[in-house]
Amino acid sequence: MRIGELSARAGVSVRALRYYEEQGLLTSTRSASGQRHYTETAVERVVFLQRMYAAGLSSRTIAELLPCVESPSEETSDAALLRMAEERDRLSAHIADLIRTRDSLDALMATNRAHRATLTTR
Repeated sequence: MRIGELSARAGVSVRALRYYEEQGLLTSTRSASGQRHYTETAVERVVFLQRMYAAGLSSRTIAELLPCVESPSEETSDAALLRMAEERDRLSAHIADLIRTRDSLDALMATNRAHRATLTTR
């Protein structure tokens, strides 16, 4: 199938498909005129990639996890699980930073409200 059909069937933009290919996450063959052609399995692959992106994984991390999909074994499965755990820890640390930032903003807002209250009582 051509890139437009894959885009429609997988529910992603043509631009996203080109990016996936650029990152080595998706492959195609080229016609003599340079058009990309994909196999039927590309739809499932793109849906899988979308799930990985939705989980907050980067292209680089997804590329590291693909051996588990392409050559499943205990070793690749263990490596993928370890890598996903590392990403989860990274996301948890980022969430904690965001919570601290939000709490700081809440404190500034409370200070502003207190100051604002003094302005209306003058």
